[in-house]
Order: sequence, then structure tokens, then C-alpha cells
Amino acid sequence: MRLIFRLLRTLVLLLLVAIVGLFAWLYAAPPELIRVGSGYAAKIVCSNVFLAGRDPQQVLEVDVQAPGHPLLKLMRVSVDRDEKVVRAGLLGFLGESVAVARGGLGCANVPDGDLARASAAQLPDMPMPSPPPDAAWPEGERVEPATAEVAAVLADDNLAGEGLRAIVVVRDGRIAGERYGEGFSADTPLLGWSMSKTVNAAIIGTLLRDGRMSLEKGRLLPGWEADGRAAITLADLMAMSSGLEFNEDYGDVTDVTRMLYLEPDMAGFAGAKPLAAPVGEVFSYSSGTAVLLSRLWQEALGDAGEALQWPRRALFSPLGMDSAVIEADESGTFVGSSYIYATARDWARLGQFLLQGGVWSGEQILPPGFVSWMREPAPASDGVYGRGQVWLEVPGGNGSRMGVPADTFWLKGHDGQTVAVIPSQRMVVVRMGLTPKKLGYGPELLVSALVAALNPPGGQE
Repeated sequence: MRLIFRLLRTLVLLLLVAIVGLFAWLYAAPPELIRVGSGYAAKIVCSNVFLAGRDPQQVLEVDVQAPGHPLLKLMRVSVDRDEKVVRAGLLGFLGESVAVARGGLGCANVPDGDLARASAAQLPDMPMPSPPPDAAWPEGERVEPATAEVAAVLADDNLAGEGLRAIVVVRDGRIAGERYGEGFSADTPLLGWSMSKTVNAAIIGTLLRDGRMSLEKGRLLPGWEADGRAAITLADLMAMSSGLEFNEDYGDVTDVTRMLYLEPDMAGFAGAKPLAAPVGEVFSYSSGTAVLLSRLWQEALGDAGEALQWPRRALFSPLGMDSAVIEADESGTFVGSSYIYATARDWARLGQFLLQGGVWSGEQILPPGFVSWMREPAPASDGVYGRGQVWLEVPGGNGSRMGVPADTFWLKGHDGQTVAVIPSQRMVVVRMGLTPKKLGYGPELLVSALVAALNPPGGQE
């Protein structure tokens, strides 16, 4: 009997030593998957707390843990509101990641722990002009009640989709109806995810207008001059046809998750990728490409301070997009692939701007014909993607079979973010939410129902 007790005690001690050793290993050298998870948790909580004014625990539970990888359910966060720092880790301390909020630039992950460097980038306050009192949207924020037909479509939960946060419908330049999910309002900044790519393309348009960039320019980065990457042009990057290697799969440690949550210099990481296909011949959707575009347009301005102010000065302020913030990484490069927060009404302003061909209040902000060029099918995309970072068909969708007008083009982001721009109907439809792909929701039926509601039988189009 004593021998049995000794054996059991030995086994328990060995088990305790193994557990302690495992935790020591996870603390000292956490696997990259844990660091990606903690980086994601820290970044999402940071942005939603300091940009959107939401409760950190609610963001952790609803935005991070509920829809994501099982590992995320074990993440814990702490928020230092004075220092504007969020820390996240498995069980609160394993594989810790840090994100910091900077004035005017949103939040950045700090994967190398250099908070001083990450905090150094700050955007000076740039007061936005006040809209006229009681001015109607888009000049102001006044919105008229929706018609009964539009209200009925907006009230349909099946059309709105699970996890709805906002719908805004625009017809003839005015909001024709809107709906907000519980806990969200017209004042809540919402993450556009990959809809940011289209905004990034519009920013490039402002530099093309001024002659500071050229679509046909090659030899874009110093490290590319000695190999086949020298042939990559700005137009190739815009059309997602650069040929650069980049794995866009989410849910594990891949190029896109490594770039967003483990790399302090995202553009440096993406720019170091080799060619995986002939330049201009293969369509490959890549967030790395979009971050490279951000680096290129920032460098084209020649001054880091001017570059940080450019999105607001050249685009957001003229359009009255007061809420819009494009976030920069630790190195100061804007994450034009993924990280723009704006209210649903401001996303609608962006859609209306594209509908108007890049003109706002009589000012030609984008080069004439640029939006039409953006909508031209990228040669390698089989007709689904435009030359200028827009979708011509919702990925995996069947818009034409669901009654969506054929000329519709889309901004599309992760977890159910879409802006549909419909020139033939003089319409823009914004739909935002937390709606993971596994739910099978698509916005096409919502859009076609709204088109029908605004074109009742016997009415005027």
C-alpha cells in the first residue's frame, strides 16, 4: 500500500512539474497562434473602446470571443484608460500582446513591445467645419422618416441578417431609411475591414489627380529592382494582380494574420514576399497588397507629417466624414487593407461620393473618369473585381440572380460589411454587422428588396 501511495505521489508531482513547465514555456515562448489571438483581442478591444466608446468586456465577449477561434474564448484583456493601452493574453498573461491608441490615428498593435515608438505617431487636431444647423444629410445629419415600403424591408430580420449593426439606404443623395442594431446608433464608428481597401484606392486617386503618382510606374520598392518584381506597377497592385506571394486565409497563422498582429512594419513584411505568379496574369486577393499601396502613397507625399494628415485633408474633411479614422501600424504606415472606422452614415457618404464619380459639392476630388476606371474589370479577375479595389460581384454571391442591378459595384469587408453602389438606381446601400461567413448571409436580397421598395409598381423610378 505504501508503494502505491509513493507511486501516486510521484505521478502527481510529475504532473505538477509538467503543468508548471508547460505554463513556463507558454509564458517564455508562446506559440504564434496564441500571439495572433492575443494581438487580435488587444487590437479589437482597443479600437472599439477608444474610437467607438464601447465597453471593453462587451467587445471582448461579443466581438472577439463569440464568433472567433475557440482559443479566443480564453483571452482576457486589461485596459489602461490613462495610458490608452490595452493588454491581452491567454488567461490574461500567456502570450501577451499590447495595443495602444494614438491621437487621430486609432490603435496599433505593438508586437515588438516598443510602446514609445508606437506612441510617437500622433495626428494634430484638425477641426472639421460645422454643418449648417438642421441641414439634411449629407450636408448635415437631418434624416426624414422612411416610407412604409422601405421601413418594412428594413424591419425584416432575415433580410437584415444576424448580427446587424447598421443599415443606411440612400436614394438621390438623401437617406431614404436606416436601421441600427441594439447598442449601436448613427453616432457609432464601425470597422469596415476590407472596405478600407476602396478608401485607400480613393486616396491614391487624389495623388494621381495632383500628378504625384502614376499607375504605370514600376520599380516601386528598392528591394524589387534586381528581380522580376521590378515589373510590378501601381496598376497591378490596385488590380490584385501583382504576382506577389501572400496567403489571405484567416483563422490560423498565415501571411495575413501574421502581418496584422505580429509585424510592427506591415508593408515591410508584405514587400519582402517573392513572386509566386507572373506579374499581371493571376488575380490573388491580398491585404498585403493594400498595405503596400498605403506605403507607396505615403512615400509619394515626401513628408511623413503631411502623409499622416492627407486622408483627412484630401478626402474625409471635404466629404464631411467627421467620424472617419484610418489606423496606422507601429511604423506609421496606414493599414489601408483593413482598419478604417466610420459611422454608417459616413460610409454612406463615401458610397455617394463614388456614385457621383468622385465629385462632392461641385469639386472634382478624384480625377475625371477615375471611378469609372476603378469599376473596369481587372483583366485577371474573371470579371469579379475592378481595377481600383472594388468588387463587381459580392464574393461567392449571385447578385444577378437575386435581382441586384447589373451595374452595382461593392465595397466588401470581413464579417458582413458591405456598401453597394448602384448608379442606375441612384442608390447606395450600407449594411454593417458582425455576421461571420459561416452563417451564409449575403446582402443581395436586402439590396434587391430595397430597390423594389423604392420603385413601387406605378411609381416613378
